[in-house]
Formats: sequence, structure tokens, C-alpha cells
Amino acid sequence: MAKLSELKALLAAKREAIRADPQIPAKARAMSPARAIARTKHASGDVDLRKAFQDVAPLAPGNRARLVVPRPSSAPVKRLQDEADALAASKYGSAPSPSSWEIGQELEAEQTFRRAGLGSDVLTKLRRGHWVVQGELDLHRLTVGEAREALADYLFDARSRGWRCVRVIHGKGLSSPNREPILKSKVRRWLTQWESVLAYCEAPHHGGGGGAVIVLLKSRPG
Repeated sequence: MAKLSELKALLAAKREAIRADPQIPAKARAMSPARAIARTKHASGDVDLRKAFQDVAPLAPGNRARLVVPRPSSAPVKRLQDEADALAASKYGSAPSPSSWEIGQELEAEQTFRRAGLGSDVLTKLRRGHWVVQGELDLHRLTVGEAREALADYLFDARSRGWRCVRVIHGKGLSSPNREPILKSKVRRWLTQWESVLAYCEAPHHGGGGGAVIVLLKSRPG
């Protein structure tokens, strides 16, 4: 095995030989020994890559499909969804918790609704016209989606005007398929989802009967 000193000596001798060889370009003679040796080998024809690979045929392209994997979106999906839910809750309300219902109202409200904590005389006063009806919304001929949108906008407007009592006409469903009151139960359920709705009762016969409800709203603060 050659010693390190012997290898250094061989490299030094090769360097001198390269520098002294007039056939080697000046640029190659200025290179490091390792690069110069490689350059001289290539120049002397030890390795000619073009000749070595002249008989090599390129591989045929494969028949595999190139799948493009979509990059994940940088949009904050969870935050946007939370904001959308909060916006929907502010407009359409949210389902009340069981603690906000009076005993016997756990099932879908139909005839009356009274928010927990209100006196039992509220519904009696509401039926007898203690609060003057200040506005009316007619949901006839609207789809379910249109009716919910219209009801949400109407309640917001009523609150902004400071109204306390309004009438919502949802119809009896006489013109619906199978004569089923589609909006009746939905409207009455929706009303329980707004905190601004304190109570409602079915309208008297001369005010719409089973096709309408009288709604009591919270008073506007300030």
C-alpha cells in the first residue's frame, strides 16, 4: 500500500508533467491535478461518450397516466365556515336549548310558545289584544326558502323599528299538495329560534285563525 507521502509525490510529478507538456492547452495546465488528469484522459480519447452511447436507443414513453395532485387550498376553511355559521345564526337564529322551553313545549310548538321566565299571563294578554299589532307579514305563495328569508328580514326590520307585536300569516296549506300546511309548522318552529321572539299564539278567527300567529317581540334596548 502506497504511503500518503508517496501519493503526494506522484501527484506533484504528474502536475509537473502536465505543465511541461506543450500539447496540453494552457488552460488545462492551470487546473488542479485531478481535473487536469481527467481532462487529459478525455482529450486523449480514453472515454468518448458520444461513441460509447451511439448505439443506445431511448426508451419508449410509458403508457401510465400522469396524475395531477391538486395542491391544498390556502384558504382558512374552518374560520370561513365558523363565520358563515355565526352570520346565519345572527339572521335566522338558533335552536333554543331545552332550558329555554316551558314544560310541555319540548315537542314542536304548534298553538302557542312562551319563552322560559315569562309569566303565564303573557299568552292570555297576547290572545286578548293587550299589545296592538303594529305590522303584518304575508308568506302566501312563497317557497320554504323564500319564506324563511322573508321572515328573518321582517323580524330584523320590526326590531329596528321598535315594534312589539306583529302578525305573521303562513296560511293553512289549503292550496298546497295534499292540502298539507307546509309553512305552518316551519314558521312556528323558526319563530322559537330567535331570541327576540318572546311568545306567540295562534291568531283569533277574525285575524287568520290557524293560518297566522301573533308574535310578541322584545322591546328595543335604549
